[in-house]
Amino acid sequence: MKTAIVTDSNSGITQSEAKELGITVVPTPVLIDGELFLEDLTLTQEQFYEKLKSDVSVSTSQPNPIDVCEAWDEALKTHDYVIHIPLSSGLSETGHTLQGFAEGEERFKGKVFVVQNQRVSITQRQSVMDALKLASEGKSGEEIAEWLMQTKMVASIYIMVDTLKYLKKGGRLTPAVAAIGTLLKIKPVLQIQGFKLDQYAKVRKLVDAKTTMINALKKDFEKRFSKERAEGKMVIAIAHTQNYDEALKFKAELNEAFPDLEVVSIDPLSLSVSCHIGPGALACACMIKY
Repeated sequence: MKTAIVTDSNSGITQSEAKELGITVVPTPVLIDGELFLEDLTLTQEQFYEKLKSDVSVSTSQPNPIDVCEAWDEALKTHDYVIHIPLSSGLSETGHTLQGFAEGEERFKGKVFVVQNQRVSITQRQSVMDALKLASEGKSGEEIAEWLMQTKMVASIYIMVDTLKYLKKGGRLTPAVAAIGTLLKIKPVLQIQGFKLDQYAKVRKLVDAKTTMINALKKDFEKRFSKERAEGKMVIAIAHTQNYDEALKFKAELNEAFPDLEVVSIDPLSLSVSCHIGPGALACACMIKY
């Protein structure tokens, strides 16, 4: 029994990594002043941030469902099942769209499972790794999908935003609030608990932002995920937007705060999130690991 794993580039998994892992990563379309680019194919992270810093209109879109269906067809030539792990439905309609194809097309029924487990970026990446391990044990598509859905909310993401410029640009802040925040050098800490970006705290210094995020994880481990931590099932990951050196320092601080937990990765945040928060961001996440 063989199961193929498909995801999108919002997971942070590059095309070269996908080849090494033996999975398919569908590139996220990025619209820049109306021109279409494909993440990690016709647009690099560096090119994206260069364009984002200028006064252009930048947004991300859904992958073409026809391209995704073609990827499923190709996978089913050599596999019995396909697990597709899309970006959280709180940030995109992609999952709902693909669910319709998986359930509506006769050739996909009972073979393709679109797992809408509300993951994004580093938590989405972990879902892919979990699915791969489950598949290596010979689990069916249905069994893998069931585990991923049962554990979907055993994850938290916290993000420190370096500038309010992009939140303002995306309409998530009023110009007045953004102006005051910029003047006071406020660095908001945001959270993703499965669905949308929400405000968690306001700080003024990077050191305070990191302390806030570490304390937020401690609270999660004490109240929400104490059982999973005690069982050795929780891991931590770090993400950033053009802030790798600071992410490395943050890893050392997280290792000190949580010596019993593995920091499994340090990755760039997906462009679907990055276009709203801009460069200089730092994030951490905790999630269950199969």
